[in-house]
Amino acid sequence: MRDRTEFSERSRLVASSPTQRVAVEADTLRRRGVDVVDLGAGEPDFPTPDHVKDAGRMAIRKGFTKYTPNAGIPELRQAICSRYEADYGIKFEPDQVIVTAGGKQALFNVAMALLDPGDEVITHSPGWPTIVDQVMLADGRPVIVRTHAEDRFRVNADAMIDAVGPRARAIVINSPGNPTGGLIDEDDLAAIARAVTKQGIWIVLDLCYEQLIHDNISHNLPRVLQEAAPNRFALVGSLSKSYAMTGWRCGWAIGPESLIAACNNIQSHCTSNVSSVTQHAGVTALTGSQTCIAEMRSAYRERRDAVLGWLKKEPRLRCVRPAGAFYLFPDVTELLSPDTVRTTVDFAAELLRRNHVALTPGEAFDAPGFIRLSYAASLGQLEEGINRILDFVAAIDRGEVRAAGSDIR
Repeated sequence: MRDRTEFSERSRLVASSPTQRVAVEADTLRRRGVDVVDLGAGEPDFPTPDHVKDAGRMAIRKGFTKYTPNAGIPELRQAICSRYEADYGIKFEPDQVIVTAGGKQALFNVAMALLDPGDEVITHSPGWPTIVDQVMLADGRPVIVRTHAEDRFRVNADAMIDAVGPRARAIVINSPGNPTGGLIDEDDLAAIARAVTKQGIWIVLDLCYEQLIHDNISHNLPRVLQEAAPNRFALVGSLSKSYAMTGWRCGWAIGPESLIAACNNIQSHCTSNVSSVTQHAGVTALTGSQTCIAEMRSAYRERRDAVLGWLKKEPRLRCVRPAGAFYLFPDVTELLSPDTVRTTVDFAAELLRRNHVALTPGEAFDAPGFIRLSYAASLGQLEEGINRILDFVAAIDRGEVRAAGSDIR
């Protein structure tokens, strides 16, 4: 008989988010009065646009503070459909949409709706750890396909298809990817869909950074998927990154009505509806002026290019130019040594302790030897942060750095 003081096996499958741990450590130092340059953040540094904030305040003044339909208010579900028609030229109906507490809940709903114990889910790495952890929480088994820096971390169709086994139930793709900024090409996605959907395998697209592609690249993945896998797809989106609304907690899943109905059943027994105020603001975000997205995207592109230029001063910080999102993912293996910093966990911990720069070690994304550096910060903060990183590298060369684990002092 199990000890009644023990927790479930499920609770022991996963640990807390490593990116959140970095934020906690940085905040601990900041509360002590330390000047920390935070390049670990996974959220925009821009404020929520004024017209969206005004809509939230208006909802409160009008008393729009009660329960709403579990799947979201009709106006927001229609606004999501209209946004995809305007941006991608494809049509969905509101019954194909469920509004969720961020993109993370949308992915979790889909995992819970699709997976039975032992079902396999193919996804790619380096990647956002929540995808793998959610598969395990839903009693599935993740199958990992590596992407590579020399290929700009592109998700390759042949590699994904080759990973499909007899227990495969779904493929999850994040594009642009966190932490790499890598993309999947439209042709690769179409090839995957043609190969696997006839086997009843679902394709789940995490498109939470879809509005933050920096270069002139055709990336109409929703259209590709709707055409190639009309009955076996889920699109996951969010207001968090595109509209600087991380704290509002609003995302969505789009798919066949049967899948959305299953997600609705699951959500009705956990969070129920997203905040009514958030939903009201979300309608305004999606239907109002979209210039805020273009302005943020332009700023991110400028920051990306500036940081890449500054990093060239140290050739051992080898970095692929990301196509989207707001992260750089430098390879720092040439700086690791048994005598100084052994891993990128050590690298990140010592950098925060000595030079007060917060970033995320690659181990958090199944990529030892890499670090994730967010450029969702002002140019001034970014330049200061890069200078501190370069000073830290110089201290390693002088033999002044000895890894002290992850303790923050």
